[in-house]
Amino acid sequence: MTDTPLRSSETPLSLGYRMPAEWEPHESTWLSWPHKEESWPGAFEPVPGVFVEITRQLSQAELVRINVADEDAAASVRNLLGAAGVNLEAIRFHVNPTNDAWARDHGPIYVVKEDAGLRDRAIIDWGYNAWGNKYPPFDLDDVVPTRIAKESGERLFLPGIVMEGGSLDVNGLGTLLTTESCLLNPNRNPHLSRTDIEWYLREYLGVKLILWLGDGIVGDDTDGHIDDLTRFVSARKLVTVIEDDPADDNFLPLRDNLARLRNMTDQDGNPFEIVELPMPRARFIDDQRLPASYANFYIANQRVLVPTFRDENDMTALEILSQVFPDRRVVGIDCTDLVWGLGSIHCVTQQQPKV
Repeated sequence: MTDTPLRSSETPLSLGYRMPAEWEPHESTWLSWPHKEESWPGAFEPVPGVFVEITRQLSQAELVRINVADEDAAASVRNLLGAAGVNLEAIRFHVNPTNDAWARDHGPIYVVKEDAGLRDRAIIDWGYNAWGNKYPPFDLDDVVPTRIAKESGERLFLPGIVMEGGSLDVNGLGTLLTTESCLLNPNRNPHLSRTDIEWYLREYLGVKLILWLGDGIVGDDTDGHIDDLTRFVSARKLVTVIEDDPADDNFLPLRDNLARLRNMTDQDGNPFEIVELPMPRARFIDDQRLPASYANFYIANQRVLVPTFRDENDMTALEILSQVFPDRRVVGIDCTDLVWGLGSIHCVTQQQPKV
């Protein structure tokens, strides 16, 4: 292990790195244990229990790495997990203090490269500003990837621009999917044009083609993360959420995104197979619409964790995803309480690819 992370003026693309697809084999999954009660106003109490269930499911398929504030916090979480029958041999605690629990956006983004039969892994530490400075402070979250790179001794790349993991999805072969409403929002990188942003995505994630959807779902405080909309499930297959009620505010934006997808091709010019997922009914707390979406699933080793919302469409979504992932166990996890924090399973997880 090195004392400081290895930094390079060369970009990952120039060195042969790429961001792997989520379904490629994992070494582990990162979580940041929830502690900020203000993220779930008046309703924090059940949230750690949802994390326990996510951890329990993940630990049956892969190692789970959990960011905590200190050793006392680790002991507290260990007791929670042990009481729930979680296999503690599959858990690793890392003292990386955080402001909040959304590891998808503040956690390390990994890239890999294959050379002479060996696989090398590196970490991208994008800037993080809590979705356009909406929820300060975020200084602890911003440095999590650099702390992890220092601990692991892995190469670290610092692009120097703001980017969140939930805002992009890749097929592992050179195509990246994102949204205009998020990446082009002036609250992220106001000095950058679309062309500039595409340059960073290509150079730091090793992609060839960037595909742009439009707006995100209503209630998404991230300004439209792709992981609530449309996801790669294989190199040439996508799932995308659709709202069937013309009176719902999501109806037109989601139809527009579907129309765009139907005109898109992958990095080799092949059209995509598109699978439609329903949306749960609109959910509100104190006039705040919640960004409940079945697209916020997480692809782990041997299983897929899917948010459910005590909704009539829960079983339909699980059945569709079971057909999409015939070689993985599809598991529904009740995220009715978690989504009050304006995110669910994919938002709190971050994959670490296997080397």
